[in-house]
Amino acid sequence: MRTQYCGHLNKSLAGQTVELCGWVNRRRDLGGLIFVDMRDREGIVQVVVDPDMKDVFEVANHLRNEFCIKLTGEVRERPESQVNKDMATGEVEVLATGLEIINRSDVLPLDFNQNNSEEQRLKYRYLDLRRPEMSNHIKLRAKASSFVRRFLDNNDFLDIETPVLTKATPEGARDYLVPSRVHKGSFYALPQSPQLFKQLLMMSGFDRYYQIVKCFRDEDLRADRQPEFTQIDLETSFMTADQVRDVTERLVREMWQELLSVDLGEFPVMPFSEAIRRFGSDKPDLRNPLELVDVADLVKDVEFKVFSGPANDEKGRVAVIRVPGGASLTRKQLDEYGKFVGIYGAKGLAWMKVNDRAAGLEGIQSPVAKFLSEEVINAILERTEADSGDIILFGADKTHVVAEAMGALRLKLGTDLELTDTSAWAPLWVVDFPMYEEDDEGNLHAMHHPFTSPLGVTPDELRANPAAASSDAYDMVINGYEVGGGSVRIHNAEMQAAVFDTLGINETEQRQKFGFLLDALKYGTPPHAGLAFGLDRLVMLLCGTENIRDVIAFPKTTAAACLLTDAPSVANPAALEELAVAVTVAKDEE
Repeated sequence: MRTQYCGHLNKSLAGQTVELCGWVNRRRDLGGLIFVDMRDREGIVQVVVDPDMKDVFEVANHLRNEFCIKLTGEVRERPESQVNKDMATGEVEVLATGLEIINRSDVLPLDFNQNNSEEQRLKYRYLDLRRPEMSNHIKLRAKASSFVRRFLDNNDFLDIETPVLTKATPEGARDYLVPSRVHKGSFYALPQSPQLFKQLLMMSGFDRYYQIVKCFRDEDLRADRQPEFTQIDLETSFMTADQVRDVTERLVREMWQELLSVDLGEFPVMPFSEAIRRFGSDKPDLRNPLELVDVADLVKDVEFKVFSGPANDEKGRVAVIRVPGGASLTRKQLDEYGKFVGIYGAKGLAWMKVNDRAAGLEGIQSPVAKFLSEEVINAILERTEADSGDIILFGADKTHVVAEAMGALRLKLGTDLELTDTSAWAPLWVVDFPMYEEDDEGNLHAMHHPFTSPLGVTPDELRANPAAASSDAYDMVINGYEVGGGSVRIHNAEMQAAVFDTLGINETEQRQKFGFLLDALKYGTPPHAGLAFGLDRLVMLLCGTENIRDVIAFPKTTAAACLLTDAPSVANPAALEELAVAVTVAKDEE
């Protein structure tokens, strides 16, 4: 039906007759002439309807926004004075010689010229996706997916599919379960990742696998998380962690170069311990110049228990952030920041303004200064390199609370005070993660997953002191977002059993849940390693948005609901009976 896309028209086509299909973006009636901005997925072009073309002019009189139309016309150059430099097609226009209304449009539930609520946009997503901004996001996503396939194909990776109906495995979130009609009372799990299957593919001799695959996690949502998400999953045999990082870094660097013409440069590598110490996060945003500075050794002998208590606790930490120019912050602003860190478990936010560095104690303004000696204050000022006009913000609590609270505060200050360079790109690798993390009850959990290989320990040494073990794991971070993560996998049955033991998974449970994996590890398993990218997050960064829903065609809300289709919905009772599934309703829901 069409010979060209609207957005592809240019001066090289001047004098040619084209057929276009699309939507009315805007219609302007200037009395003698009617101008129609016609839009399709590739862009907008101006159409001129002359009253001398009576039949065409009559149809144009009835056009309204979002009417679906077909147009025939001649491409012509605009006079120099009428060139629209804000449009890709601004040097040309189309003189209409034929016009057909394919379908009319009711009054739109969305206003394309104003901000609509996200609920409205998601309910009428098919209309929202017509907006050029959203259309460009989806097109860029398609280009990113195409690039990934070409890159991995050219580097000898094989695209292999893995099952969607599978068995539940511990991946750190709740599974989505699917009842079986044939095996009543039994359930499939939708995969949180293809982790075990890609390891089995390595055992099968396919030494380079990849897949762009849907994964599912029933967890609390946020702007950069969805219940179903798309993963660029890859696994390799006979490659070291460094080699995996090299090929995946090249993938991302070349993607940025091709799609954005941006050179990300070589990615720095940072140990997990350094990331937590300096930034309070294992996914630090290096565009932000603020850092955490430890001062526990300086305050461990002060009488102020808020500081000395955590400073003398092996599980405690006292850290500060020096904010250049922060002395201008008002008491109200500081109180707001105090409430903010409270979200992360901090009990408060002590502060110290450096009004005049040369004036000694007289130049210091702080509600906690009276509890600190001049020697301690000077030591803090020297270590933080504070100067006149700065403010020092204190975090003192359990180590994980200080990291989370001060790490989040660092990001907020960077945004609020415009310290973060939002025009820059800051990628890095974070490596040498702890093998385990400990919950409040003292139980150990795998920081990544239980198939990650520990670094430099034997199975017996791991069992003897699991909390001290590091893992051969690595995360790729860009601008404060974890965009990919992976590890060297365990390829030895004895080591895999040791990891299960340290996690409290007994031998019976090991056989029940992972018997097929433990069996496979007995038959000449090669060393293997891999990584998985979040395609949605990568595209979110490429598009310059902070909401992952902006780059997914039909996303869910933060309540895991689809406003377009009203999913999830109540199942047919007959279907539930056939599946031998009963639904119970809590009393407060009746």
